[in-house]
Amino acid sequence: MAKRPIRRAMRPPRPTLIQRLRGDFLTGLVVVLPMFLTIYLVWATIGFIDDKVVPLIPAGYNPENVFGRNIFGLGLIVFLVFTTLVGALAKGIIGRQVLHFGERIVERMPIVRSIYNGLKQIAETIFSQTNTSFQQACLIEYPRKGLWAIAFVSTETRGEIPVKTGEPDLISVFLPTTPNPTSGFLLLVPRRDIVPLDMTIEEAAKLVISAGLVSPPERPQAAGTAPPKVAKAGA
Repeated sequence: MAKRPIRRAMRPPRPTLIQRLRGDFLTGLVVVLPMFLTIYLVWATIGFIDDKVVPLIPAGYNPENVFGRNIFGLGLIVFLVFTTLVGALAKGIIGRQVLHFGERIVERMPIVRSIYNGLKQIAETIFSQTNTSFQQACLIEYPRKGLWAIAFVSTETRGEIPVKTGEPDLISVFLPTTPNPTSGFLLLVPRRDIVPLDMTIEEAAKLVISAGLVSPPERPQAAGTAPPKVAKAGA
């Protein structure tokens, strides 16, 4: 019998020099671009603060008059020290009275009042140190059954809403949008329809911002272990 010819596996064609160089360039770009942009933004921010703060320093203490040249980052240091001192004074009795007096004056200015209150709410939301942040990440079926979306558990829904809806165990969740998680929807969801996630708030936020490209690491779960329940507020 004639022997059948041995079929050798087809090897993929070797990439050309141009293809290898293109791949190396894209890999380097992924590494260099975030680092460069981070350094540039930090440098530009410090320079912007210096340009606004250093001219406010008295002439006798201005580094251009004392050392003959400007000190990069001095404006940032002065801004941080000044802001810290203002925060410390605002916590005292006299500071609170001065702050309330200034806010009462601002409240009498129609346009300035709206701008000030809006900026104050944004600042309090971003820099608040209280425990009013989201409790955990979760999954909810949205916008219809069978489609899942990542959301953040805010708190238990209280007041007239549970009474008028006939659902006593409602949870307030925030459904962020992609790629801007600062906008989204407030949804009132029954606790039984919420699927808690083991990932942290930061990991869930990265998943939303990246449109699913940056996935959190998998956490091993023991067999037969029930998923965690959504904790009640104050528990």
